[in-house]
Amino acid sequence: MTDSAGREPDIGSALSAAIEAIGGEDRPGQVQMAMAVARTLTGVGHLLVQAGTGTGKSLGYLVASALHAIDAEHRVVVATATLNLQHQLISRDLPRLVDALEPVIGRKVTFSVLKGRHNYVCLERLHRSVDEPDDDDAALFSVPTSVLGKQAKALREWATDTDTGDRDDLPLSVDGRVWRGVSVSGRECVGAAKCSYGLECFAEAARERASKSDIVVTNHAMLAIHALDNVPVLPEHSAVIVDEGHELVDRATGAVTSELSANDVERAISRVRRMVDADVVERCESAAEALEIELAALVQDQPGPVRIEKITGGLLLACAAVRDASHAALTALAGDKSGDDPEALAARQRARGLLTELHDVAGDLLSLDDTSVAWCDPGERRSPTLRIAPLSVAGLLRTQLFDQTPVVVTSATLQLGGSFEPISRSFGLSATSGDGWTGLDVGSPFAYERQGILYVAAGIPAPGREGTDTAAMAELADLIAAAGGRTLALFSSWRGVEKAADFLVDELPDRLLDRGIIPPDVEVLVQKRGDSVADLVSRFTQSPRSVLLGTLSLWQGVDVPGASCHLVVIDRIPFPRPDDPLIAARSRAAEQSGGNGFSAVSVPRAALLLAQGVGRLIRSSSDRGVVAVLDPRLATARYGDYLRRSLPPFWFTTDGERVRESLRRLDELASADERAD
Repeated sequence: MTDSAGREPDIGSALSAAIEAIGGEDRPGQVQMAMAVARTLTGVGHLLVQAGTGTGKSLGYLVASALHAIDAEHRVVVATATLNLQHQLISRDLPRLVDALEPVIGRKVTFSVLKGRHNYVCLERLHRSVDEPDDDDAALFSVPTSVLGKQAKALREWATDTDTGDRDDLPLSVDGRVWRGVSVSGRECVGAAKCSYGLECFAEAARERASKSDIVVTNHAMLAIHALDNVPVLPEHSAVIVDEGHELVDRATGAVTSELSANDVERAISRVRRMVDADVVERCESAAEALEIELAALVQDQPGPVRIEKITGGLLLACAAVRDASHAALTALAGDKSGDDPEALAARQRARGLLTELHDVAGDLLSLDDTSVAWCDPGERRSPTLRIAPLSVAGLLRTQLFDQTPVVVTSATLQLGGSFEPISRSFGLSATSGDGWTGLDVGSPFAYERQGILYVAAGIPAPGREGTDTAAMAELADLIAAAGGRTLALFSSWRGVEKAADFLVDELPDRLLDRGIIPPDVEVLVQKRGDSVADLVSRFTQSPRSVLLGTLSLWQGVDVPGASCHLVVIDRIPFPRPDDPLIAARSRAAEQSGGNGFSAVSVPRAALLLAQGVGRLIRSSSDRGVVAVLDPRLATARYGDYLRRSLPPFWFTTDGERVRESLRRLDELASADERAD
């Protein structure tokens, strides 16, 4: 039960010191988790640990990681899915933990954050964009009176002052095109040794700090690129902690998904235009035009993505033209020996990086087989885009990550249907716990059975193709009125949000008046495309009687304890869209293997997202409330039991009147407390 240095007994005292320094309290399951993480980091095998909300899982794995990292050769990588958690670890948890542990372990544990190169300002690109823009993105800096030009000017002023060059430290929001004008990808970077600004490079400085740190915080995408693409973007490490592990498969898939569009070809042309002969440029322009025509025809009158089983006909010719034209341009660049000064080298490398990407993606599409999935996305605000992704990343995760180092995967939702096996299979691990991995549920400090109710509106029609039924909208209005506002309503589509907003404008006031509540006292906040989630949640939190209607970005990560959220409403079981190309391909693969595609793919994914949405209700030990699901299938369908076993153990009912009475009592108690304050 201890490693060769006998460190495990120190876990308890280290955790106690950290909790005392941070001003927290001992939480059930936290020591158990820390001990299990320590055993995994110093031993063999892997750990899948479900730690419910309020467990303090971050502190549990950070203490174990810090002790493991006492030896400079035992660096630990911590990968998160969201910027919010990454920021929490770096700005709050780790600084306090380091100070608390120094007296216990005898030295200060070091830590740093490492992101992809494109997240940092490229100083060479920044100066080039002002003095001699080499493409349309950089040219934004030369038009300071436009909206984007003003953003570019403000970005440049910030870039001359920042110590990190990190986009997440930028105090203003800028368009992606503006950021692209001052950043480069790994392929576009000329390298510190050849760059005029190599000694000042923000990305290189971040990598240098990471190489000297005991704990390196990064994201799932960087971990996936390091492991699955065999690109060494992370420093040497002896163990990996994956927090928010329920998202690892999707984030890893996204990281290794490639895309190709006419816009991508045109961007490469703008960079290479002055470096190669006119006939090469013309060849690239012809390829871009051919690709644009073929993709427009492919998605014409199509409401969603179009799956491509095989590249044939005009699309085959267009992809071949892109591949061959980019190869010709790369060959021309290789033969260009003029202008070997650092600025010219950097400009050529940026062009080479884009051209190489075009060449490789077009080649992958032309050699498409049943291990990959290709589709064309119509795009709402951009030209149609071809995408290609692995059918499954399970094998890659197993061989390139889990077979290389001890891995701890943690989340509040790792058990689906009461089992770790679905998530273990998605990582390429065997379905049998104990065969190379251990599953551990350390529970939650919350008494879900007493704190919350899971209500399924079994008396309304199941959602259909047209979305949520009017009866479900009426149920939503009745529940909101009973709760006196205090509602987070989660929808699986923008159409659902808009339909609910329109319905509530007409129907909610009368229901509120019946309860003696003046309608203007209940503000209905409606999420719109492009809205800041943080701003919406802040307004919702500060106005206890408000209602927040939102879509998928609010299903995870929203933390609103207290009387502002007594009711979480979910419009329907969040099954993935049937026209999602990856879901469709994976379902068919499951069926070809003798399984059921819906049960093997769609139901587990729905369980995962449903559990995340339900988790928005109980955020502290004093919270009380109701999760209402406006989809009777959760109570009546064969898979309903599987889905419910994936959720916290709330008291379950289909009695709507009893639920509304509970909400009214909670509202009256909260209102009395608010008046007393």
